[in-house]
Order: sequence, then structure tokens, then C-alpha cells
Amino acid sequence: MKKIILPFVALALIYSCGQEVNTEGGLQKLNGGKYSGGVLRLNIVEDFRNLYPLDITEESSKFIASQMYEGLVKLSQIDLSVIPALAESWKSNEDATVWTFHIRKGAKFHKDECFGGKGREVTAKDFKWCFDNLCTGSPHNQWYSTTFKDRVKGANEYYQSTKDKKSLAGGVSGVKVIDDYTLEITLNNSFAGFLNILVVPGCYLFPKEALEKYGEDGMRIKTVGTGPFILKTVKEGETVIMEKNPDYWAKDADGNQLPYLDAVRYSFIKEKKQEFLEFKKGNLDMVYRIPTENIGDILSDLKKAKENTFLIQVTPAMSVFYYGFLHPKAPFNDKRVRLAFNHAIDRQKIVDYTLKGDGIPAFYGIVPPAASFKTKGYNFKALKGYTYDPDLAKKLFSEAGFPNGKNFPHLTLQINSGGGDRNVLTAQVIQSMLKENLNIDVNIETLPFTQHLDKIEGGQTLLWRTGWTSDYPDPESFLTLLYGENIPENLSDRSFINSVRYKSAKFDSLFSLAMKEVDDKKRYDLYTQADQVAIDEGAIMPIFYDEVYRLIQKNVKQFDVNAMEYRDLTSVYFVPEEEKDKK
Repeated sequence: MKKIILPFVALALIYSCGQEVNTEGGLQKLNGGKYSGGVLRLNIVEDFRNLYPLDITEESSKFIASQMYEGLVKLSQIDLSVIPALAESWKSNEDATVWTFHIRKGAKFHKDECFGGKGREVTAKDFKWCFDNLCTGSPHNQWYSTTFKDRVKGANEYYQSTKDKKSLAGGVSGVKVIDDYTLEITLNNSFAGFLNILVVPGCYLFPKEALEKYGEDGMRIKTVGTGPFILKTVKEGETVIMEKNPDYWAKDADGNQLPYLDAVRYSFIKEKKQEFLEFKKGNLDMVYRIPTENIGDILSDLKKAKENTFLIQVTPAMSVFYYGFLHPKAPFNDKRVRLAFNHAIDRQKIVDYTLKGDGIPAFYGIVPPAASFKTKGYNFKALKGYTYDPDLAKKLFSEAGFPNGKNFPHLTLQINSGGGDRNVLTAQVIQSMLKENLNIDVNIETLPFTQHLDKIEGGQTLLWRTGWTSDYPDPESFLTLLYGENIPENLSDRSFINSVRYKSAKFDSLFSLAMKEVDDKKRYDLYTQADQVAIDEGAIMPIFYDEVYRLIQKNVKQFDVNAMEYRDLTSVYFVPEEEKDKK
């Protein structure tokens, strides 16, 4: 049934723990032409894994947790620029080694039993504790290596002390509380992109009291943050409901209390076709990624329709769809095998015919050709990427000891279920191309998403499908996936970031120099060089770069699309049916 969102409609009820909770009492006109009220209904095709900030490693969890947690800064949903969050202002010294943040007064943690049912004001001490905790050795901490490690003064020493069960007094020396509302962070080297790091889930703020009460395992489905929404209901695999935080610190330019929405409801319909049908019925307010087989029909209908009931939002994405090789084990410990795989597939054909044009062939490396990267100096034209060259693929394969596929071990390509049909269709086409050009048999195994990730991160599979959407708008977010320092000591240890366990002294040297470079042009040139090294060594098998396709109901406003699918629902609102066609 299509939701009617005129003022004074009958109440819509959401059930939680057996009790009725009023989450929509109609829309209320606000200053500036906005409206408050309503339940935003979204869907995620994959089950979330973990809502504990330090253990968020995939998109589904981030979509949910990012509406309840905040950090010092966040990104603009419109242009992905860094904007204030719990820090209302900041400054750095001339060489970007000392950063001073002024904490917003009056911002509070959500009301929770860990505070005796009340909330509590945020202070700089909370950030000090959180950042010390970020630098603590724990199997649930997946963010230390890509955030504060090697960057923040004293982070490495404190991390090692926690591994040795002898935590240093005073925590991370480079994180200092100046007063209740001032925090200072000192870096080991200049790093102009430090603010980007602070937007990732590992830098979300949560209180010490919550971790002490619920523990790391308990916080998988228990959130205590400062964000615009509060977790109300979790029925794993079915529903997640977040309600408006009545004590949220933010107001809009017209003085209206944020957020505008009463609640956000996530469903977990696994099949994209069914998700699309629910959207067409009016039971969902937005669909992220259109089913491949429906793209042509939808675009055609939009062009023909005189009066569309929904809008399509499209933008090139900071996202790459690729296959990973487990480098430490045969046959992918041989560069020639990895390069042979890369030259044996026709990326253009995959995008044109399998994906129906939904994507950009990955002729470059792991970094997608985003316009903002090009503007800042990332030289994609200078990169020598992968061409479709079956003869070269066969030559490399023969040199590796597998002429015409002879003696090549039986191989399984592991993919994940969910996400529509493109995972399966792409795998089937690549399976056929590898058979035709290398004469090898590849079996396809489909696993549930969480099991798929567990095997990848645990080093238990040789070849797999994966993808990466940038955590922040910088090439570093992609290249860090190949940084050797992000590989754990043992193959059986969990490796979330560098899951392919690629290690190259030349790549690591260029990447390390780039991280210390303040000048963006020089930094991007170093990143380009590092990317070329990874391409030359067949670090991964990039297939295509994503484009973001979203369908959105016309009565939903200020839900901007961006290259990262970064969502900030704080300012999203509904309008009555009679106003839905207004811009």
C-alpha cells in the first residue's frame, strides 16, 4: 500500500518489543518550507555484520551505524567536503602536524541504561578515551591500521603496550585534552588529509560506559552514540528501526530542530527484483542499485512518461568491483598467473553486454577515475592498465608452467549472494572467458555475505569477488587496500584491509611517501606511481568501476546522491503529495 503523507493522516505504528511506538503522526510544516515527520523506508540487500564502530567492515553496517554515531567531523552529502560534526571548528599548524579541535558544547550521548537511563554531555575526554581505544589491540578492532597507526604520535607505542598487556599510562601521547572542549592531536609527519581519516567508522564517538556495560560483542547490536537517530528495534535479517533523537544538537538555518524524520526503517529484502517491485508499489522510498535486467526498461519508461512518480539519480561512483587473489599461496603467488588472468578477460564486453552499460570497464588499477581525483592531479591517462589480450595471457600462463592450462589446479571462484544478479552473471562470463582463453575450469561457489567475508579475511579462499567503496574522497582509501603494513603476521589472522595480502617494497615506499606529502599535486603523483606498480604486478583483478543508480520517490527531498553513496539522513524530509513535483 502506498504511504499517504498528507497532514493529519492516521497514525502509522511500528512495533518494538511487543509495544506500539508512534513514529508518524502526519507531516508538520516548518520554517523555510520544510516538513517534519514520516518514516523513511529503505532496504539493504545484505545483512549487516556489526554495528560496533571498530568492527564495521562493510557497507550494510555503515549505512545503519552512520545515522547513530558521529565523529569530530563528517562529510557533506552534497559534495563530500569535510564539514563540522561534534567538533564545531578546528585548525592545524602550518605543516599540518598539530590539529586542534573545539568540541561542540551541549552535544549529548543518547539516553541509555549505561547512564542510568539518561544522556550525558560529550567532552574532549570522551574523544581521548575513544582514540586510545582505537589504538588498542583487539580482534574486534579493524580500524587502527588505517587510521592512527604510523600517523598519530604515540599510537604505535600504545598499541604495542596493549598487545603486551601493559597499557602505557596516559594512553596515546599524541592525543591530548587541553580542556573540556578542546582536543589536540599531534601527528608524526605532515598529513594534509588527516580530516578525511576522521570520518571513518573507527573514529565514531561512543562512551566508555557503553563498552563497559555491553562489551564489544554486545555492542554488535547495541548502539550508544550522539547522532540524529536512536536504535529502537533490531530483528536481524528482517528489520532495523531507528527513531528520531529528540535531544540532537543540530538545527537547520531556519531554526528547525533536526532531524526532520520521525524514524528510519531498514528492511532486508535480498532479491533486487523483489526490492524493485516493493519500490514500485510505494513500499520503499529509495532503491540503491537498479537490477541489471531492468536498467534499460526503467530509463526508457522515464523518457516516455509524462508524469513520473519517481526520479532516477545517477553519478560515477568512487567504487571498484574486483576479484581478489590470495598472494601467499599457489597459484597466485606467481605474478605471471595473476597477469594472465587480467589479460584473459574482456572488460568492455562485460560492461556492455552483461551489465547492460551499468559501470565503467576497469582498464586502470584499483583507483576509480573519479572526476575529483583527476582535478587534484591523479594522472589516469599515464597509467598502463589491462588490455584484453588472449595471446599475451596464454604466453604468460605458459611461462608460469601451465601451457594451454595443463597442470593448473582446480580452482573455485567464491562470490557472495545478494546484490542482485550481477555477481552471478559476471562470474559466469569470466568463468567462460578463462576457459576459452586459458583452458582452465573454474567452479563458482556462492556464499552468504557474512560467511563470504569471514573466509576472505581469514585467508581461506584463493579467488573471490569483492568490491570497495571509498571511506573518504581520496585515492588513499583504495590504495591502502594494498599496503603491506596492513597485513597481519599470520595467514590465519583476520585481514580486513589488505585481504589479498599483497606486499611490494616499491609500492609500500611510494605509498608511505605519499602519506607524508602535504602538497596534493605531489601526493597524487606518488599515488599514481604506486597504482602503476600494483597494476604491473597484478595485485588484483579489477573488473569495472561502479556508477551509482538510485530510484527515489518524488516526495523525498534533500536525499542527495554522491560518488560514495555517503548517507546523512539528518536533513532528509518528506513533502505532501501536492508538493512532490516542486524542486
